[in-house]
Amino acid sequence: MPSFPRRNAAVLGGGVLGLSTAVQLLRGGAQVLLVTEAEVGSGASGRSLSWLNAGGGYGEDYYRLRLAGIDRYRTLLAQNPGIDWLAFDGGLYWDDDPVTVVERHTQQTRQGYDARMLDRADVADTAAGVEPGVLPQRVLANPGEGWVSLPYLVRHLAEEFTLRGGTLLEHAGRCTLTRSAGTADDGGVRVRGLRTARGEEYAVDAVVVACGAGTPAVLGEAGVQLPDASDPAMLVISEPVEHGLRAVLNTPRISLRPHPGGRLAMDSTWYLDRVERLGDGSWKVDPGIPAELAEEARRVLAGHPEVLAQSWHPGLKPVPGDGEPVLGELAALPGCWTVFTHSGATLGLIAGELVAGEILTGRRHPLLAPFRAERFGFGWDS
Repeated sequence: MPSFPRRNAAVLGGGVLGLSTAVQLLRGGAQVLLVTEAEVGSGASGRSLSWLNAGGGYGEDYYRLRLAGIDRYRTLLAQNPGIDWLAFDGGLYWDDDPVTVVERHTQQTRQGYDARMLDRADVADTAAGVEPGVLPQRVLANPGEGWVSLPYLVRHLAEEFTLRGGTLLEHAGRCTLTRSAGTADDGGVRVRGLRTARGEEYAVDAVVVACGAGTPAVLGEAGVQLPDASDPAMLVISEPVEHGLRAVLNTPRISLRPHPGGRLAMDSTWYLDRVERLGDGSWKVDPGIPAELAEEARRVLAGHPEVLAQSWHPGLKPVPGDGEPVLGELAALPGCWTVFTHSGATLGLIAGELVAGEILTGRRHPLLAPFRAERFGFGWDS
């Protein structure tokens, strides 16, 4: 990356999006303070299935951004051969309604996405480890898809952050943005730094808010009301098991992928009415859910190995109000950038790269144009 005038920046959020942005800023020569409410990686990055894909019927702008995100993961894998927390062994999708599968295939092929309809008998040659008896007659295969374990990626990025001289402040509690009167050029209030829950203040040139589902609350306290549709999610990790699976599976009752250490990562939506957020912010989970999900995994895996749930991780899934990412500097709050998206895994590297590039160069990136908060048409909260 070319050299730019030295800047100092603070990044709020220790998940993949915050760390990715922080590392890119350091690579560009900035001084960076990374601030987390609790520990690094303790938020949504620890409970994401992290399926790397661009085949979900997205609009052209979102599709193109997701492809760029996948490209950065391929580069990361090429630079780190042999890691066991990132792979591109394809994906399989099927549904109880065969029309849904055909429509998905049609939409993907129109965008040039690698999508293939397979007969049930041909699946074993494309994706090992799947029980043929659970498959419908036709299955959608996406050979270019992959998965990443975000906790491992977060640790990888955190190591580089430390080696490059970044400053980490954990357990800072709920932070607020500090503001000052703007200049004649920007004509209004702008961000000048942040304040921790303990009252410590840090003045910086730029602040990046990448707090997952907590992002709208942080911005709301600064006067910017960001539409929020975040909802519960839960990831279940199995004990080690001989499963033979390599691809990501998306089925009517379970989404499933390999996980480092011979484990499986599993999630679905059918149980979310049995996952409850309590008044103190903690979560109550029906104890039968992990076992039921593990039993569904056993059912779809070849040989029906015994799958036992080892841990489960409930929490809020970050989702902007219209489902599309919110990326870039806030016109209503100069000096503040936000990274708020449901696609934290697929966009984890590219979003950090593009947002950091804007801070370092002072130039808006065209890939982010459709995803700026201005699309909501809001100004200051009076």
